[in-house]
Amino acid sequence: MSKMKTHKGAAKRFSLTSTGKVKRAKAYKSHILTKKTAKRKRNLRKGTYIAAQEEKNIKKLIPYK
Repeated sequence: MSKMKTHKGAAKRFSLTSTGKVKRAKAYKSHILTKKTAKRKRNLRKGTYIAAQEEKNIKKLIPYK
C-alpha cells in the first residue's frame, strides 16, 4: 500500500500534542482589529484545541505529524 499524502493546508494550521489532542490557532485576529477590545485580542493570541467531534477528520489529514 502506498504512503498517505499529508494535506498541506491542514499541516500548516494544526499540530498534535503528546497526548494526541489537535491544537489550533483562534480565528478573527487578522484584520479589523480597531473595534476589538484589548482583552479580546489578547485572548485570540492563545491557542486552543479542536472539538472532539472534528478530531478524527483532522487526524486523517495529518497522518505523520
